[in-house]
Amino acid sequence: MKAPKLRTYISACVLLLSLLDLQAAVAAESLPYLRKQGTATQLMVNDQAFLILGGELHNSSASSLTYLNKLWPALKAAELNTVLAPVEWDQIEPVEGRFDFSVVDGMLQQARANNTRLILLWFGAWKNSMSTYVPAWVKRDQQRFPLAQNRAGAAQEILTPFSPNTLAADTAAYKALLAHLKQADTQRTVIMVQVENEIGMLPDARDHGPLADTAYKEAVPKALMDYLQAHRSSLHPAIQTLWTANGKRMNGNWAEVFGNSVAAEEVFQAWAYASFVEGMTAAAKSAYPLPMYVNAALNRPGKKPGEYPSAGPLPHLFDIWKAAAPSIDVLAIDTYFPNFTEWAVQFKRPDNPLFIPEANNAGRHDAAAKAFYSIGEHDAFGFSPFGIEDSNGKGDDTLPQAYRALKQLAPVIAEYQGSGKMRGFKAHVSYDGVVDSTPQKVTMGSYALQVNLNKQWSKTENKDLEAHGGLVIQLSDTEFLIAGTGLTVTFKDASNAGDMIGFEKITEGTYENGKWIEGRWLNGDESHQGRQIMLPDKGVTIQKLKLYRYR
Repeated sequence: MKAPKLRTYISACVLLLSLLDLQAAVAAESLPYLRKQGTATQLMVNDQAFLILGGELHNSSASSLTYLNKLWPALKAAELNTVLAPVEWDQIEPVEGRFDFSVVDGMLQQARANNTRLILLWFGAWKNSMSTYVPAWVKRDQQRFPLAQNRAGAAQEILTPFSPNTLAADTAAYKALLAHLKQADTQRTVIMVQVENEIGMLPDARDHGPLADTAYKEAVPKALMDYLQAHRSSLHPAIQTLWTANGKRMNGNWAEVFGNSVAAEEVFQAWAYASFVEGMTAAAKSAYPLPMYVNAALNRPGKKPGEYPSAGPLPHLFDIWKAAAPSIDVLAIDTYFPNFTEWAVQFKRPDNPLFIPEANNAGRHDAAAKAFYSIGEHDAFGFSPFGIEDSNGKGDDTLPQAYRALKQLAPVIAEYQGSGKMRGFKAHVSYDGVVDSTPQKVTMGSYALQVNLNKQWSKTENKDLEAHGGLVIQLSDTEFLIAGTGLTVTFKDASNAGDMIGFEKITEGTYENGKWIEGRWLNGDESHQGRQIMLPDKGVTIQKLKLYRYR
């Protein structure tokens, strides 16, 4: 080959390699990831902040592609942008080492056809504490894959997390799923994966099988002791109390460091579960590093460990999970109790963003209020009720209306998350169902806001009051957005200037491609002659307002 042609050939090869490198870099950049913005954490999809407006399917709905295909009209009517769907270990690996991803591939195809993202839920070694989704070859070989035992020595249908064989098998299957997604999902349809489902030990605080008993007598791992020492001033009171009561020892076995109470046994079991999950997650991320999370089944008031699914990623055990499972990106909340606001705040921490993958069934009257509150008040990057296919998608279900509004607001929310210029509102409800109707007061910029969830001219029933909620975003010194249902908001001066605050302009409207489209002007009866912002208690409304000061 002559020199000029050789140089041309080499240049062409260099250009081709550069293009391939660029293509690989673009692909790498488009992988979903989590990004900090101020005090918020955002899920980035195609390098854009993505607000999950989701719904979780019933456990068996995705196990049949024919069945799943019939659900899409209801899912579309629910205004979702993301479906959370289980993947069963027993279904994808019926024979050890031989994988069948046909159902996964079918889910991908159906989701793409409906322009919807997926979050996959790995139903592996544990689902709601139990081990019912493991393959038959695991269930039938209890010598190789031992079960946990209760205090009396009776076997439970719960695989012990202390078995290396179980960890290896579950990890191999989970890693194979992620490796398959890397090849089959270049479109990034799947944006997150949940590892296991509602891990927890029953009916005792810890496993009492021989492997567990041996581990209980061993030294507390150095990684945990180092974490306790490094975070000693910020540990959860439950962990701080156990450690302090035993002299804040920096070495010793589990009983010596934490004591022998059921609370101490739960700490031991939590380390075992979290370490198991860490092994799976680190291996799977080496194949395909999607964001991964675990979800917690909440404990009821007054119940002791073992009387609820013990040792899962609950707030009083966050320190254990954070120390043992650093590869997990989010410890997420599954919430079915009335005291939603009380729980949500516990899951939002500097080292843990709020994500709600499973809330009360989609048709519940307060789902929309929970979505607005969690996103507005705690910068949640996603909300998802359970049993979403049950949502009727009609006008009497406010969740689709809320999702339509939140889709419009998503770019604005993404801009203001973590800035302190967004607040969320929902009635506070006790575990016993007592609704607090006290007006909520916050300061935003130089304004004091009072937010009332009651109707203005008549008393609202508690069940209706629970459904009222929304968010407020301060766009500038004088401009605000308010979205939701059933809110009445007044503004006063918070700067001690002595000014009165009036509404220069109030408009109802929508966002289209990030641009505000005005609808009705609301300076009359609809704002009580300019005294307050009033969002109707039927349907979901977005209002934009501009304030002025007078004396």
